Parts: sequence; C-alpha cells; structure tokens
Amino acid sequence: MTKPKLIRTATVAMSLDYLLKGQLAFLNKKYDVVAVSGADEHLEAVASREKVRTVSVPMQRPIKPWQDLISLWKLYRLFRSEKPHIVHSITPKAGLLSMTAAFFAGVPVRIHTFTGLIFPSKTGILQQILIVMDKILCLFATHIYPEGQGVLQDLKKFGITNKKLSVLANGNVNGIDVEYFDPKQLEPAKIVALKQELNIEVTDFVYIFVGRLVADKGLKELVAAFLKLESQVRGIKLLLVGRLEPELDPLDEHTIQAIHESNSIIELGFQKDVRKYFSIANALVFPSYREGFPNVVLQAGAMGLPTIATDISGCNEIIKPGYNGILVPVKNDVKLFDSMFQLVTNRVFCNELAFNSRSVIVEKYQQRLVWEAIAAEYNRILYDV
Repeated sequence: MTKPKLIRTATVAMSLDYLLKGQLAFLNKKYDVVAVSGADEHLEAVASREKVRTVSVPMQRPIKPWQDLISLWKLYRLFRSEKPHIVHSITPKAGLLSMTAAFFAGVPVRIHTFTGLIFPSKTGILQQILIVMDKILCLFATHIYPEGQGVLQDLKKFGITNKKLSVLANGNVNGIDVEYFDPKQLEPAKIVALKQELNIEVTDFVYIFVGRLVADKGLKELVAAFLKLESQVRGIKLLLVGRLEPELDPLDEHTIQAIHESNSIIELGFQKDVRKYFSIANALVFPSYREGFPNVVLQAGAMGLPTIATDISGCNEIIKPGYNGILVPVKNDVKLFDSMFQLVTNRVFCNELAFNSRSVIVEKYQQRLVWEAIAAEYNRILYDV
C-alpha cells in the first residue's frame, strides 16, 4: 500500500533541523515525508538524520514582495508536481506562502501550526499588515493548530480566524527528548573542567540565558537587572548562549557595551549542544517579550533548572510560580532583579524549584506524546477515524 505523501515546510531549514528533530523520521514510517525550505547545511542535516527527501525553495523571513511572489510560484509548482495529501507548515512566512500555494494547487489537507505570533507585540501599520497576513494564511488553511493556549487565545482575541483551533497534546511542536536533556548524562569531571575553562568559581551562582540575542528576548532588562544584582551580591555570573541578529532585531548600543565590558557576563555565541552549559548553571532567566511555546524553558526544566520567565504565552503554561519557577511582567527589570535576587539569596527555595522542574517536563512534554498526537491527528483528518 502506498503511503500518503506529507510535505512539511519551514521558512528556513534551521527550523526543520532543530524544531522538528526526530519528528520527521517518526512520521516517515507511516507517510512519504518531504521537507521543504531554503537549502543550506541544515537542510542537508535533515536529509541525513531524518532519512527523508528534501526540496529547496528559498523563502525570506522579512516581508519581501518580489521574492515572496517567486517563492509562492515555486511552492505552487512543487505542490502541483508532488500532489501531496497533506502540506503542514510551521513559521510565519512559510505558513502564508505554503497555505496559499497549497490551496491553489488543490492540496486537500492544508495544516499550519502557529509556533508564535509576531503581531501582538507590534503596533501601527506593521501590526495591521501582519494581522492581514495571518488572516490570509488561515483563510487558505484547512486546519490550524496553535502551539499553546496563549497563542490560541491571541488568535481569537485579534479575530484572526473563525475556524476551529486545537492545541495538540499539552502544547509545543516537538516535545522534549528527556533522555537527551538529562543532567545524569553529563560527567561531573567535565562540568568541573568547563567551569574552570570559563573562570567560574565552584561557589558562583550562575544564571543562563539561551536564545537569540535580540531586543524581543528581553536582553536589555536582563542585563540591567544582572548589573544591579552584581553591585549587591558577590559571586554571580551570567551566561549568554546565542547569536546576535543585528539585521533583524538589534540590541541597543548601551546593552551591547554593558555585555562586552562586564567580566561577569560570559558570551558563548551559538551552541549546537546547550546541555553542558545548563549543567553549570543554577537557573534559567528568560525575559522574552513574546513566545509561542519556548523550547529553551522545556530544555532547562528537563535539565533540572528553575526558570525565571516573563508572564507570556508558553512560559506561563510551563512555569507554575513557586513550584518550578517564577513569572515576572514583560519589560520589567525591577521585578526581574527581585526574582534573581530571591534565587541567589534563598538557596532552599531555589533548590525546591529545581527539584520539581524535571518532573513537570517528563510528565507533560515528552517527545513521544507530541509525535503520537500529530500522527493521530493526520490519521483522523485523512481517514475520519
């Protein structure tokens, strides 16, 4: 029996490589999976690891009308040629282009997962343009899945669509490999060696941020809170794991200067394997302005770290205040400072949060739960079972 054909699309191949790691190989057992995005080393990694066919269709993350029309035409031709049963997109631009192209190509099942919404944090004409784009996406999609309850509520609040909205499993697009993100996997001797390499004392309290070093991630507030904390508490460090993206969402010059001048802030750049850095940290600090369902909070929790995060979609679904972390208001460096101060000065409380953190992730967000929910949904849609 021929397997149904499934095309998964993302704007850039890094999303397929990291956000859907392992999922495509799992789905390929029951579906003929084709992965589509722009061509680079990440798309090659997807083909090699997931054992699925890949096709390159370049797509731009910013609004680029001419390039977007070219991408739309290429996707249309691809879908007409491949005749998939399902096209399933993630990421905003891939969603808009894929759902539109799939509609006109006659693809029967057109699915988009909203991994996060940009427009709630924008204003003016840009917000209106982004809202119209998401409305068009939803118009051409047959099925829409918000990554979490917060995203679902925002889609309803802004009137993006009247179609049925469902969150699969407990949220998140891929779940967490709790065997890979397990503090027991790391040797104590290597943890000690890494601290020595980074000039971190055994007694230092280490905060960690993992993500793109951009304004929307709350780096301005994080750096301000940390520098204030450093003036009052000795023996603290802040690890920044991620790359700058000045072309998309640059940090202000004052924040960049403060990062470079501080001896207690350690820039580590992008790291493919973040586990060893989680292993030398005491707490994750994630003051992002907007998220869908943040993987880094799940990863840190699986590694047994408590989290200080902003009270936004995704974060407030994972973090139960006083149980596995602390929630603070967006763009509030004062409350962020207070929470960071609380963890470093009340180690008993910090350890209690840490003790609970991994169990939450293991119980609700294991990869297998998410993968099986997605496969079951495909089966229900295709066969009405």
